[in-house]
Amino acid sequence: MTQSVVVQGDLKLCFSVGQCGNQVGCRFWDLALREHSHVNKKGLYDEALSSFFRNMDSRKSNGRVCGVGGRIQHLKARAVLVDMEEGVVNEILQGPLREVFDSTQLLTDVSGSGNNWAVGHMTYGSAYREQIVDKVRKAAEHCDCLQCFFLIHSMGGGTGSGLGTRVLSLLEEEFPEVCRIVTSIYPSAEDDVITSPYNSVLAMRELTEHADCVLPVENQSLVEIVNKIKHMSHGGKTGAVIKRDSTIISGQGGLSGAEKPFDAMNNIVANLLLNITSSARFEGSLNMDLNEIAMNLVPFPRLHYLVPSLTPLYTLADVNVPTRRLDQMFSDAFSKEHQLIRADPKHSLYLACALMVRGNVQVSDLRRNIERLRPSLPFVSWNQEGWKTGLCSVPPVGHSHSLLALANNTCVKPTFMELRERFAKLYRKKAHLHHYLNVEGMEQSFFSEAITSLSSLIEEYHHLDATKLKLMPDAPRLSIAK
Repeated sequence: MTQSVVVQGDLKLCFSVGQCGNQVGCRFWDLALREHSHVNKKGLYDEALSSFFRNMDSRKSNGRVCGVGGRIQHLKARAVLVDMEEGVVNEILQGPLREVFDSTQLLTDVSGSGNNWAVGHMTYGSAYREQIVDKVRKAAEHCDCLQCFFLIHSMGGGTGSGLGTRVLSLLEEEFPEVCRIVTSIYPSAEDDVITSPYNSVLAMRELTEHADCVLPVENQSLVEIVNKIKHMSHGGKTGAVIKRDSTIISGQGGLSGAEKPFDAMNNIVANLLLNITSSARFEGSLNMDLNEIAMNLVPFPRLHYLVPSLTPLYTLADVNVPTRRLDQMFSDAFSKEHQLIRADPKHSLYLACALMVRGNVQVSDLRRNIERLRPSLPFVSWNQEGWKTGLCSVPPVGHSHSLLALANNTCVKPTFMELRERFAKLYRKKAHLHHYLNVEGMEQSFFSEAITSLSSLIEEYHHLDATKLKLMPDAPRLSIAK
């Protein structure tokens, strides 16, 4: 295979850890297959498919890999699924996607982590270390040019937060040169896991230390977005009617035929992943290498939390919200209603911003909208030109164009401050602490170090925010005396 010579040929590995991570991952693989089937009419294994799928010859007992250009035989996802409960993974293996994975890509246990970061990180992390490393290496061996690891996990539970961040540190140990992009689902304040603040803060330290980029997504924002879409579908907005693309059967992918309660929320996160990988999978006039995200958007190594926003908003690949005008789409991407965390980036400070556009959009459209929006978006004084852009010619199914914005913006600070406060309420009383300290290898110093790391991160954002008040307007141009 010669994928490494073209943009589409750089290969990615996707890790789904924990119940939430595997449910989101399942939706991603389902929607990715739908997207490729919509574009790939000839049934050939092309460069686009090869970036995330292997093509196995099922007629050969040794499972020989078929090269690019041949017929699609048997697609296998470039993925590793990890969960310390069997439920979600078993559902995947019994559902429509069962042929996309095999036993070498799965790692499960039966007892779960009990919503305890220490059990996931310490107990299971140690017990399964060699198996995880073995699965990573075997998956990497199938790649000619491994470009990036994607890790999908939640922050509130035990397996996602604990074992998920242990996997992250193992990826750094084994493949230090390969970019690590993490999609982290943050719990809401009303989360039913009472220890989620502990789990989230302990996981935050690991994300800050070991990830190259983190895309934070809040459960509460997903709930609000889904409710907004439902409101639109019931005629809540004039002219905003959700239509169905009859070429695809709604809800038939993923875990089961019927849509489950969290499918709509998970689909939004899956669409985020589809958009961020679109340039790596399809052709475009301005393709963006995934390594360029960290290179261009992360000026300081710890400040690598990139706030994602999507437009148009939709939950399923076959839900078609009427197309917004192109210029309106760019404006929407910077409005607080389209952010995947509860934040308003226009009232905070930008360190850098990436715009990843899909569909029939010209470079001139991109430049025009950046120039139009620039005056209303406060950038740090030393990076006024901190824009990174990508144009992919293939739009999402059912849409003429779409836009994903990734903003390195100080607007993440309130989310982290709220998390710190929720942690402090528990920690002041030492509530539930014994559940963690009874785990072998866990010490109370882990808590103090984690909260110190989070407070330091907040302080770094605070210092940057303070410079916003000092931003000087452009100096007047010199005029020539007559």
